[in-house]
Amino acid sequence: MSAQDERKLEREPAEAEAAMSAEFEQPRTFGEYVQRWWTQIRSGNSGVLPVVLGVILIGIIFQTQNTKFLSAGNVINLLVQGAVYMLIGMGEVFVLLLGEIDLSLGFVGGIGAVVVTELVQPGWGWPWYAAIFAALVVTAAIGALQGTLVTRLRLPSFVVTLAGLLGWQGVMILLLGEGGTIPIRNDVVNGISNGTLSRGGSWLLMALVVLVFAVVQIIQDGRRRASGLSAPRRFMTYLQILVVAIAGVGLVLISNVDRGVGRFQLSGMPIVLPVVFGVLVLWSFILGRTRFGRYIYAIGGSAEAARRAGVNLAVIRTAAFTLGALSAGIGGIVYASRLRSISTSFDGGTIVLYVVATAVIGGTSLFGGRGHPLHAVLGGIVIAAIVNGMSLLGVSAAVQYIATAIVLLASIMVDVVVRRRGQTAH
Repeated sequence: MSAQDERKLEREPAEAEAAMSAEFEQPRTFGEYVQRWWTQIRSGNSGVLPVVLGVILIGIIFQTQNTKFLSAGNVINLLVQGAVYMLIGMGEVFVLLLGEIDLSLGFVGGIGAVVVTELVQPGWGWPWYAAIFAALVVTAAIGALQGTLVTRLRLPSFVVTLAGLLGWQGVMILLLGEGGTIPIRNDVVNGISNGTLSRGGSWLLMALVVLVFAVVQIIQDGRRRASGLSAPRRFMTYLQILVVAIAGVGLVLISNVDRGVGRFQLSGMPIVLPVVFGVLVLWSFILGRTRFGRYIYAIGGSAEAARRAGVNLAVIRTAAFTLGALSAGIGGIVYASRLRSISTSFDGGTIVLYVVATAVIGGTSLFGGRGHPLHAVLGGIVIAAIVNGMSLLGVSAAVQYIATAIVLLASIMVDVVVRRRGQTAH
């Protein structure tokens, strides 16, 4: 090798590093951030913008038709109604990221609700925490079983989970009896959906969440700078903290408004909202900050490429189905808590259709590789807003289904357009 070739090889890494630094250099001003954001939107990478604009539009439409829609009581009621869809939807996101689908999550959640309800009955007498733990173990085992059938036997997830939808519905009927309804005889379990924090407790929880978020953001920003990695400008970090703080203050102010009827006073943040937030934080951490999460995105982007890189596809896929069912178990418990009972009228089929809709409407791709648990939360707000708003207007259930179908179809169209633009860009 000549001396000229040696010098060329020495220059190439430095030139490549400089090129990458220029490509990923952080904008210096707020205007540059806006310009880059707008460029991403034009290229099809709009993030959660469509669903956020959708929520705003839905709010404006229903508020003009009924001034009670954006009242504090109705907004909180809307969020509590959507909690089940959000929780099970976050589980569905794990499966959709792989390019698969789980149609059984509705009735898997129902099984979790039955287990909790049965175990807290006087005959069994289990403490509430043991009953909840047992229910989550059962639902996780169901997810592991179905995931194993999909991965080890290479069966289509659509067929396996469709069989699960039918089978677990049958199991529910066997456990409850024909036309059976079992009330929940435990105040703690019932309080998950029906209980509220005190006004002071709501403020304290909000302050704690904002403080933890601020500390984490500042520490991460400092570590990236210390390691010489690309990091956002400090004002953007502080801006994110400010936005979270404003959102938290707004939620607490709404929650602390007395939304009771007559002499019955009701205020404070519903306990189910911190439950949803806790699951969102946990699943977001797993997908965004762990090797397991990176593997899920890699498999969804290109399973063959992930396999060649040494990823154990069977293990990761089975684990994703397991976590999806575990999340469904949490959602099922919240559902039973809200009704203070569980019965054979539990419509897991409709629930799972809404759940898939929440994830897709929020921005998760049906083709795999793109999505986030936050998408299920935002999509759940959209679904709950449509159902709630139309109920206030006295619109029939038929029209509610049609409206939801139109929103879902529009979201899929956006997903397809984004995917095509991404392929064109590459």
